[in-house]
Amino acid sequence: KIKKFNFKKIYLIMGYIITGTGSYIPKKTKKNIDFINSSFYNEDGSRINTPNAETISKFESITGIKERKYVSENLNTSEIGYFASLEAIKSAKIDPETIDYIIFAHNFGDVMHGINQYEAMPSLAAKVKSKLKIKNPKCVCYDIIFGCPGWVEGLIQAKAFLESGMAKKCLVIGAETLSRVVDHHDRDTMIFSDGAGASLIENKNIDGGILSHNSATYTYNGETEMLFIGNSYNKNIKDRFIKMKGRKVYEFALNNVPNAMKESLELANVEIENLKKIFIHQANKKMDDAIMKRFFRLYKLKVPNSIMPMNIELHGNNSVATIPTLYDQVIRNEKKDHSLKKGDIILFASVGAGMNINSIVYQV
Repeated sequence: KIKKFNFKKIYLIMGYIITGTGSYIPKKTKKNIDFINSSFYNEDGSRINTPNAETISKFESITGIKERKYVSENLNTSEIGYFASLEAIKSAKIDPETIDYIIFAHNFGDVMHGINQYEAMPSLAAKVKSKLKIKNPKCVCYDIIFGCPGWVEGLIQAKAFLESGMAKKCLVIGAETLSRVVDHHDRDTMIFSDGAGASLIENKNIDGGILSHNSATYTYNGETEMLFIGNSYNKNIKDRFIKMKGRKVYEFALNNVPNAMKESLELANVEIENLKKIFIHQANKKMDDAIMKRFFRLYKLKVPNSIMPMNIELHGNNSVATIPTLYDQVIRNEKKDHSLKKGDIILFASVGAGMNINSIVYQV
């Protein structure tokens, strides 16, 4: 007698699970007051005459940022990505030789202190593999440039490898040293910071993991001009730096991210009332609060208390590292009033240069 298999049941217990997390937060702290003697300029090169104390106060009230972390002079992006990876591997309790893919999300490669030049060859993922001393040549390495949503997109790509059977373990890293690529004469300098987060994702015979995902790239209506590399506002400086059209980014995020989040919930067949936490890119507090209000308004609900952990107030906006570092903090019970347990459903969502947006519904 031939026994019939329940293929639906087998499918349901195949989960794409984050089995380990790690992060690296630089030790060097730059507080808002440290910008008091900065010389800020407008885009047209004219000097901003508003007192810096007033500029700083307004900046903090909008962004929620009180201080940010910068790497020390001897470190770069691949190195702090390596530090975060060590923690993730230790957390997952795996042999690095069993990793099939290393996916490194960043935007500027390695930028050495004092040198305004980006190094992306070899890939930062390959540099991490070398530092981990992985011998296996079948551990494939590559980088992705996807703006601030890069780490989330890395998880989505890793899930595709796991789902196809091409991999069993993937290391996904998000790291950036934006302090090396900011224009110190642009007030947006105060937003950006450095940091790294990493996660191991594996195919496990258990429920949970990635339930759905959603990604999009917008370019048709001038979105590529919202976050870009441009000239210093100080016309005497010839180097080029990260530039942002803050108001346009704010409006784009508000108009697109809530819908992407809603689509992911619908794809996962998850009711919004079952969401435990939402990990959103730490862009600035005003924008994140507005996105959350718009998202819950789609369901005619108010934003629940303690559903959105934040670390931007002390870390600043470190781009691709904001979500993985925040998630690592919550997993390790390092964020007051925020914790997770097995079975909790959460949502990752991000927006950034591209303009790109993405989201993941995930069951812990």
